Amino acid sequence: MRFATYEQAGEVHAGVVSPAGVHVLAGTVLELVRGGLPAALDTGAAALAGPAVPLDEVRLLPPLEPPSVRDFVAFEEHVEGVVASVGDGGGVVPEWYEAPAFYFTNPCALVGAHDDVPVPPGSQLFDFELEVACVVGRDAESPTPEEVEIFGYTVLNDWSARDLQRREMKVNLGPAKGKDSATTLGPWLVTADELESARDDDGFLALDMRVSVNGVEIGRDVLSGMGWPFEELVAYAGRGTRVRAGDVLGSGTCGHGGCLAELWGRRGALDPPPLRPGDVVEMTVEGIGTIRNTVVPGRTLPPVRPARPRRIR
Repeated sequence: MRFATYEQAGEVHAGVVSPAGVHVLAGTVLELVRGGLPAALDTGAAALAGPAVPLDEVRLLPPLEPPSVRDFVAFEEHVEGVVASVGDGGGVVPEWYEAPAFYFTNPCALVGAHDDVPVPPGSQLFDFELEVACVVGRDAESPTPEEVEIFGYTVLNDWSARDLQRREMKVNLGPAKGKDSATTLGPWLVTADELESARDDDGFLALDMRVSVNGVEIGRDVLSGMGWPFEELVAYAGRGTRVRAGDVLGSGTCGHGGCLAELWGRRGALDPPPLRPGDVVEMTVEGIGTIRNTVVPGRTLPPVRPARPRRIR
């Protein structure tokens, strides 16, 4: 089943998607997630008996408002290529293999499947990142992978200002303004039961992933190229703390052209070029759906003031 959040005539609704369109639901998708998958499927099935609004008459919003958004870096091919572009080169560090790495990104910066995306202020190296995200199905504290419940999956585009990110990473703290201007989630939340048949022998979801810019395919990979399955990512996120129903966890960018920076690192040149206003970025993940965003000009802001020199030594 596919759950969506949409806007129509200035009002926001939750809905369940069918070939006829979207059928309205009471409450929010986050409330459905917190109520558990069996109850959500029953609620969705009842709503499918009602009238539908054609999808071309609504604006799709991010499928839910998550309590938090973590983004992992689970594809070895991506790390290998992007380190040469954003980092200091040297390939995949040994620490990457020891445990999943992630950062928290901005849940207030989520955008819908077809929303315009402004270039971040001051950036000249704007990039996309093709990912899949899972949504946690129930609260858990230090869960094992076997105890993890995943409600569903959605497509995630982790928009990145590579020039800002490159400077920030020199501080050895992690990305900040290079990452939090926009994150696309959508087009809807596909419940986990729909994709169980796509698991390979190792328990990974073998889903085709593709990204194009202005109709030209840039990258293509398979979700099963992850170093860890989603259940292990969720378990690691909750290790020594908690995960909550509705938390969003991104897979990290896939390899084989899942972002421009990977290709820049491998080719030693800005080829393909950074994103510019007017570019249309389209991502499709098998079994989940397609998101399509247009890059637009961002705000012009004054330069950031540098730190005051230290006065006491």
